[in-house]
Amino acid sequence: MNPTITTSSEANGNVSAATARAAATAAAVADRTGPQTITLAKALNTAMADAMHADPSILVFGEDVGMLGGVFRITDGLTKTFGRSRCFDTPLAESGIVGMAVGMAMNGMRPVIEMQFDAFAYPAFEQIVSHVAKMHNRTKGAVKLPMVIRVPYAGGIGGVEHHCDSSEAYYAHTAGLKVFTPATVADGYRMLREAIDSDDPVMFMEPKKLYWSKDQVDLDALRAEHTENTQRGTSSEGRAAVARPGTDATLIAYGPSVPTALAAAAAAAEEGRSLEVIDVRSIVPFDDETVCASVRKTGRAVVIAEAHGFASVSSEIVARVQERCFHHLAAPIRRVTGFDVPYPAPKLEHYYLPGVDRILDAVDDLQWED
Repeated sequence: MNPTITTSSEANGNVSAATARAAATAAAVADRTGPQTITLAKALNTAMADAMHADPSILVFGEDVGMLGGVFRITDGLTKTFGRSRCFDTPLAESGIVGMAVGMAMNGMRPVIEMQFDAFAYPAFEQIVSHVAKMHNRTKGAVKLPMVIRVPYAGGIGGVEHHCDSSEAYYAHTAGLKVFTPATVADGYRMLREAIDSDDPVMFMEPKKLYWSKDQVDLDALRAEHTENTQRGTSSEGRAAVARPGTDATLIAYGPSVPTALAAAAAAAEEGRSLEVIDVRSIVPFDDETVCASVRKTGRAVVIAEAHGFASVSSEIVARVQERCFHHLAAPIRRVTGFDVPYPAPKLEHYYLPGVDRILDAVDDLQWED
């Protein structure tokens, strides 16, 4: 295999030098044993490296992911470690990237590809919808497509149009795709390993503004957990998590909105109100059980997402919860989402993105008796 090495202008034009340096530093944290403070970027990088060590059929490729290590440096060091035959750059042609991955997956390989930015994946949308999502069904189960499409998505980085889309609804609406989105460092490692292991195609939506979020995790423990789950045939796939327990109302969020929901819950606690936060984690498959158990307990809910509210994942969550929890609800479910307009200029994005004040205003509107 002789991959073409192409460096795009995105690496230098659309991400600041400071951002690039921060990402490079984050991904270069040395592995150590025991608990350590690492970033989400490092967790994702380590997940790919561990998977590639374990399975020679796993390849990583996309625009600038090889020599540069990706615009956000998530693939930093993989080419050096595994060689240019297993982590390599491609031409700037998203449809070609996905099409090549389809052929590889059909023939026994497990490609992990990067779309560089959310809206850059749109040229590959036909491949994803017509082939990636349908091949298993089209062949009556004879052909599987074990591939992961990594999509850095959503806002919060001061990016311009075409660099901050929340495109998850397109993929969630497409039958045949799994859609994962981690919000924590540990889940970054855990869920990417599970996505790579899956025999079904996974859209792995990475909240780009969380790449440099830090947490203390034990990578050795996560590796052991993955090994144990593999041996038992179990995983956390399709399960939501209770990110913060509470009793008065439920905040339902995923990906980049989870830290915002947690911040809102912390602010509400100072005012004497207990809010439970649910991290959806897996949009498809969706964990109705965990989400609805929380809403039945609290009787009130607010769904939070950066994406547009109309015809969105947040719309689907509201519908599912309303259908299953109607007789437990003390008030209509509220949503706090991005506005139904194209993504704004960097200086205006803080108005567009859901924030603590907007969330608390929605909670206040949940028809409290007092």
